[in-house]
Amino acid sequence: MVYRGYVKDGRIELDNGGPLPEGVQVRIELVEPETRSGSAVHEPLGRKLLRHAGTATGLPADMSSNHDHYLYGMPKR
Repeated sequence: MVYRGYVKDGRIELDNGGPLPEGVQVRIELVEPETRSGSAVHEPLGRKLLRHAGTATGLPADMSSNHDHYLYGMPKR
């Protein structure tokens, strides 16, 4: 039989709340949280993008202050 639950204040709380017989052996298996689609939760987008921070090469020296100029043709600041 499979019981589901969660850890609360360092103790395991069973969803169905049924007590288990004293001395019964159990096996605890950690489960990845699931999204609505049923697949495992992925790393947040911001964390993925941080892997690329500072890796661009060959950009103009004023790219950070004039990125709208280089991307959209706006006047330089």
